[in-house]
Amino acid sequence: MALHHHHINFPVVLRIIGLLLMIEAGFMLMPLLTSLIYGETTCLMAFVWAALITFTCGLGLYHVPIKTTQMRRREGFLLTGVVWVFFSAFSIIPFYLSGVHTNITDAFFESMSGFTTTGMTLIPDVEKAPHGILLWRALSQWIGGMGIILFTLAVIPMLNTKGGIAMFNAEVTGISHERMRPRVSETAMWMWGLYVFYTVVLGVLLWVGPMSTFDALCHTLSTVSTGGFSTVNDYATLADPYSNIMILIFMFVCGINFALVFAAAKRNGWKALKTNTTLKWYVMVVLITSVIITARMLHHDMAMNNQAGQPLFSDVDLAEHSLDAVFDTVSAITSTGYAAIKFDSYGPFVSFTIMVVMFFGGMAGSTAGGAKIDRMIVMVKNIRNEFYKVIHPNSVTAVRIDGRAVPPFLVSRVVAFLSIFIFFMVVMALTFTFLGMDNPFDAFFTSMSCISNVGLSIIDDLNVVHPVAKWLMSLEMLVGRLELFTVLVLFTKDFWFED
Repeated sequence: MALHHHHINFPVVLRIIGLLLMIEAGFMLMPLLTSLIYGETTCLMAFVWAALITFTCGLGLYHVPIKTTQMRRREGFLLTGVVWVFFSAFSIIPFYLSGVHTNITDAFFESMSGFTTTGMTLIPDVEKAPHGILLWRALSQWIGGMGIILFTLAVIPMLNTKGGIAMFNAEVTGISHERMRPRVSETAMWMWGLYVFYTVVLGVLLWVGPMSTFDALCHTLSTVSTGGFSTVNDYATLADPYSNIMILIFMFVCGINFALVFAAAKRNGWKALKTNTTLKWYVMVVLITSVIITARMLHHDMAMNNQAGQPLFSDVDLAEHSLDAVFDTVSAITSTGYAAIKFDSYGPFVSFTIMVVMFFGGMAGSTAGGAKIDRMIVMVKNIRNEFYKVIHPNSVTAVRIDGRAVPPFLVSRVVAFLSIFIFFMVVMALTFTFLGMDNPFDAFFTSMSCISNVGLSIIDDLNVVHPVAKWLMSLEMLVGRLELFTVLVLFTKDFWFED
């Protein structure tokens, strides 16, 4: 049986990538101006070259001769998977030319960590990095947060096709977007509108607080995108209670399904929010985890105070620990990755609890990473049904969420997703151990942090990690951001060939 190539419309994919690269070059003008304002000449020239090269390549690709503008599902998947790699590849230029990173591996890692909103960094001393670079990191997270493709769908109406819907579903994380079918580009514009609205509101709130204008801008961009790049080495040193609370609120809000908020706002439907099962779970997981972590921190403090012969307990401790615990829980579940405390200083239990929450992730259709709470609910209800069937083998059961039955094909897709998610994470953790990460827990935590796009790291200095491991971590970030199938399907024979 001979294998035939599937006919894939490469020219149209290249043309859209070209258009997007020109837009990326436009975004590079913001850090360019920032470097000019702060008088950072090397960084300024790095962005001048980066913008020129990116724009020229984009223009070249945009003028690829094209027979038809037809976009089918395959083109949709290919474009979605490849565009993130292109964006990260051109984002290497400013990191490399400004001297912040001296090799391609580190610069690519930093770029991918930005666009996938992971927020792991290889810059040894962030506080010494030029302002232009710091803004570009935050901006790359902001672009990647709501999604490069979603931006495309809002900008190019011609993508209102099967390919467009495939791209939308590939990038807007979650299980199903059946209710959003009529005009994909319209939905994309609304979601970007809500995203910009969040950005402006948080920006103003942080700007009027104790943070400097530049810090407020960078932290706004990386909070709304749940990315977590900071302008300092240790976020805890910058944090004041006011900014912490504002960032906490917006991390939490951006972990909620944007479509749900949009629907509630459109129909004045607070009822939609109040009765939503996933939202209830999301709030519940945050509350329970925060209580557990607070209790552990207080227990740790009481033991230390007891040894030192000091009073065991104070209300100030309780208030501080509670805020820190909620902050770190929300930061982990929404995959932002700011740390208000060094959680490993309270023993492995807190690190492990944070890791469990990282796995859960926020709600589908939000900017959060992780496996998504929606899938967890389907999984738990499916397991409960299976137990019921053991006792009542002839019964017909359905997984019901918000009063509606979830179709069996979606349940099996969720099971497949979670199986691949865990398998991929374990294989990567094993590989990291093979490549020289001595502690298996560190390797596992790092692997989960990459695939969940959290960016929290227990390893003090990621620069000691093997270069191959850095490339694999970049791949894991991409696979996690595009929810596995979109990237992994490109590695299957069926995508490229037909029997």
